[in-house]
Amino acid sequence: MKTDIDIFEGGRKLPVMEEFYSIQGEGFNMGQAAYFLRIGGCDVGCSWCDTKESWNAELFPPVDIDPIIEKIIKSPSKTVVVTGGEPSNYPLDYLTSKLKKNGVRTMIETSGVNVLTGEWDWICLSPKQFQPPVKDMFEKANELKVIIQKSLDLKWAEKNAGKVGKNCLLYLQPEWSVVNDIMQTITDYAMEHPEWRVSIQAHKYMKIP
Repeated sequence: MKTDIDIFEGGRKLPVMEEFYSIQGEGFNMGQAAYFLRIGGCDVGCSWCDTKESWNAELFPPVDIDPIIEKIIKSPSKTVVVTGGEPSNYPLDYLTSKLKKNGVRTMIETSGVNVLTGEWDWICLSPKQFQPPVKDMFEKANELKVIIQKSLDLKWAEKNAGKVGKNCLLYLQPEWSVVNDIMQTITDYAMEHPEWRVSIQAHKYMKIP
């Protein structure tokens, strides 16, 4: 997100929606403890988004990120997951440089609609059909996580799988509101195409953030 005035002070301030310590519930890192930093503001607008309250960045005035960095550094897991909203809207070099200097593992979840800033140990790319990722995101992704709402979405998944690097892990994740209807389709597909793994939103089953 670009503005005429640098209200983010080069990344020293960010529109933080919420922060909390919990368990990663999705994808390759599922089950791992991490400090979650959710940044407000997203113009991708997925109809099935479970954090629509994060979309309007004006609801989250930029705050000093240094106190949050200190909390992350002191967290037992020494791992952060930056999510949104859409975190690639913002300058993230300052955040990650401070964390990396203090031995924190940096992970991000992004739709990849913007050129990503910051230094990342793990990039989870979750592409959306109506606003696809920028080209360079595919080669950076460690994990491709495609949300499946209907069987036709599997074609979109394969299209994106053809663009990522050979070491990128491939995940199909059922959209939560139709999980009972689509899960069999996804599991059948993963068994026929074992390069794909199935991701579930385990944190929702565990009833944790």
